[in-house]
Amino acid sequence: MFFTESLRMLVKVEEIPEGGLAFEEPIPLELLARFLSEVGEGAGFRATKPSELRARLHKVSDGVLLQGNFNLQMTTVCKRCLQEVPTRVSVPFTLSLVSRRWVEEQESGLKDEDERSERAASFRLESADEEWFDGKVIDFEPILREQLLLSLPMYVVCREDCRGLCSSCGQDLNEKPCGCEPTAIDPRLAILKDIKLN
Repeated sequence: MFFTESLRMLVKVEEIPEGGLAFEEPIPLELLARFLSEVGEGAGFRATKPSELRARLHKVSDGVLLQGNFNLQMTTVCKRCLQEVPTRVSVPFTLSLVSRRWVEEQESGLKDEDERSERAASFRLESADEEWFDGKVIDFEPILREQLLLSLPMYVVCREDCRGLCSSCGQDLNEKPCGCEPTAIDPRLAILKDIKLN
């Protein structure tokens, strides 16, 4: 049921049994590295280990319900001191894979405007948990790519009390203090230092 073409992971819908299909499949390090390369070198994300996809597929009237999860072991850079930080990201997801052909058939079979309105209310193209596919073969590569990129952390620090870099000389203040004079605060901005964010 599960087959590959190069690094692509594919499942034929016709071979999903009535009771559903559960499987575990390795995700190669090369594939993870390719996904992360799309973020850009400045983000500093680098996969360090292969992963494994655990997934379950169920046929439904308009396509396939996919529930899956995988973990990403990677390194990124601390946003304060720029040191490399080992990071683990969990990527659970549930998607409704909708056959484009099925939608086209449904839309062409609608008799009047009321039926069209009802259909529009029950199916939204922009819904975040719906994905299009050709109705015959599920290609997991774009699915894994999208879910991984959506799960990447926006702000990573090596530790909560990281002191960062000196804005004048660049010294890592976690290692030792620098000899730079403290930067004077613009009096117009001084009030901001007392603001507490909840």
